[in-house]
Amino acid sequence: RQLIWKSRKQAFGAIGRLSPSYCTQDGVVPRTRLPEILEFIEATSKKYHMRIVNVFHAGDGNVHPILLFDERDQAQIQRVLEASEEILEKCLELGGSVTGEHGIGVEKINFMSRIFNETDLDTMETVRNIFNPRQICSRDKVLPPHQTDEKSGVVQSHPARRAPH
Repeated sequence: RQLIWKSRKQAFGAIGRLSPSYCTQDGVVPRTRLPEILEFIEATSKKYHMRIVNVFHAGDGNVHPILLFDERDQAQIQRVLEASEEILEKCLELGGSVTGEHGIGVEKINFMSRIFNETDLDTMETVRNIFNPRQICSRDKVLPPHQTDEKSGVVQSHPARRAPH
């Protein structure tokens, strides 16, 4: 058991040997749909000509596809954004969500209107304003602005996450 946990904890360090940059996604699907999302991730890897490794929680359907790329190549960054969006869209299609445990933040904010209706979003904003009336905490994160461009998807908040060396 300790050996299994050790290998899991070293997974991200090992990625540094595979690629100079990586993007980790966080989605969830019903456990019974795990084979479908894993097959889709593999197909997405081939479609976008990039390596994608998977770390996931089989017990709860949480998937963490890790898209490997080189941040010095703008075309690769664009492919990562597109592939990420497709993977998260598939999670929704399979009855899941675009976040299993790591939240929405900035990168997935445009998905919020796809997951929740306007009443739900207004309620969330009301609760948020009770604790943050001056809008000084995590501004423009988690909840989308009222005026959106109707585009849903992954937003690039930083060019890449560097693998630990």
